[in-house]
Amino acid sequence: MSTFLSAARPETPPAATTRFRPAIHFTARDTWLNDPNGLVFHDGLYHLFFQNNPYGNVWGNMSWGHATSRDLLHWTEHPVAIACDETEDIYSGSVVVDHGNTSGFGTADAPALVAIYTSAYKAASEHHGTQAQSLAYSTDAGMTWHKYGANPVLARSSAHFRDPKVFRYQGEHGDFWVMVAVEAQHQKVVFYRSEDLKTWDFLSDFGPMNADQGEWECPDLFPLAVDGDPDNVKWVLIVNVNPGAVAGGSGGQYFVGQFDGARFVPDASSVAAPAGVSALGDSAAADAALQQCLWLDWGRDCYASVSFGNVPDGRRIIIGWMNNWDYANLLPTAPWRSSMTLAREVRLTAANGSARLVQQPVLPGRPAGEEPPAAAVQIIAEPSELQDSVLRLPAAARGSAQVIEAEILPGSAGHVAFHFFASEDGSTGTVLGYNAATGRLVLDRSRSGDTGFHEKFSSAESAPLVLEDGVLKLQIVVDHCSVEVFAQGGVVVMTDLVFPGAESQENWLAAGGGPATVQKLTVSTLT
Repeated sequence: MSTFLSAARPETPPAATTRFRPAIHFTARDTWLNDPNGLVFHDGLYHLFFQNNPYGNVWGNMSWGHATSRDLLHWTEHPVAIACDETEDIYSGSVVVDHGNTSGFGTADAPALVAIYTSAYKAASEHHGTQAQSLAYSTDAGMTWHKYGANPVLARSSAHFRDPKVFRYQGEHGDFWVMVAVEAQHQKVVFYRSEDLKTWDFLSDFGPMNADQGEWECPDLFPLAVDGDPDNVKWVLIVNVNPGAVAGGSGGQYFVGQFDGARFVPDASSVAAPAGVSALGDSAAADAALQQCLWLDWGRDCYASVSFGNVPDGRRIIIGWMNNWDYANLLPTAPWRSSMTLAREVRLTAANGSARLVQQPVLPGRPAGEEPPAAAVQIIAEPSELQDSVLRLPAAARGSAQVIEAEILPGSAGHVAFHFFASEDGSTGTVLGYNAATGRLVLDRSRSGDTGFHEKFSSAESAPLVLEDGVLKLQIVVDHCSVEVFAQGGVVVMTDLVFPGAESQENWLAAGGGPATVQKLTVSTLT
């Protein structure tokens, strides 16, 4: 469960922000949301539970909202699933399908869905001031929930013990439930095991390590085969951090290593050098150390990413909260506030002797990485040269999002840049550019429209990027208030919110300082 550090401002009039409502990203109808919770696939539906304030559009009254989807793009919102009450707020957690009926909440033929969530206890509770792990269960496929009468099931007398992710471990050391949670202010991941989801035994802990200057939250742990090789399976540990992410504020880091059912050990290549003290100064050394960490997303607006359980065919799909705690409660939208990222399929691939995550958006009608149907694509340019000129793209349109796919050979061009939500004269807009001199991809929203609602919103994020045979490969999803970038097949990902002016809807590609070759450029429209 993420913590709230900012004060709210008066609600923006709804009529002023309708145009910011995303076309293909989930938002609550008229309330606040943050962390995705309880992601699970069951009976043909993807269930997205989420931190929700049922009574307003700023953080508070934490409960579990609920939405379902068949395609991970179009969502149906349902009534609140697990509500706060006078004794507890319902913080983040996970949901499992109890196939073996280990909990006794269902039957062998009709397994229950079991939610494992953090109880944040209020003054009316005997556990006031602490956080502990509790259960709720559903016997109607996730539509109604009942809190377990003997909650909490796991406590540590801690004020910051939260965000349980539970999964079924099946390996050479047994077959049992594993819980991955955090002691947030100690920057530790803690591991427990259980036979029945009710009684838990401590296994081990992990951390602090890498980005450890803020609270650790919303962990996840799962196995992936490197490049699909079943004989080379690694474990990925996601740990979200707030503040202290590479782009500032909140963000998600990950580690690759081994898990034996009791202890996670990271590969040496997952461990960044400690910041320490250098001739560059403490701040510069810390920044350099953050650059060495493994980040799910190098942008400002992807946090609390966790994965779906029970997905067929061993696929691993994650969703994050598309926001940043630096300014989350002040976004200029109403009556809703905040949204989720697109669902992203993650894989592990070998890179220079190390295993690294790649992410690709889950888009309609095709598995991640496959070409879209021809009828959905507008070809913008056949192979052509671009030098000190502009190539126009379709303008942003109400009610739809765009997927832009490009392969560009920068050649001797000093910079190649996409401009989104730009004014006709180019004085405003969001710029995604590749800088050949620095070898970095930069997403600049400093002139993107409404940036004045918080001093930290105006920003430019960058990430190191290695070209493949000299080619820059980009897949960009542009929705009404966001830009998500998947570069080099998803090796580098960047996500930023933007709030463009009503008349700033132009898109184009430009190159300068020398010729660049556009090898491929297509635009798909999604509604």
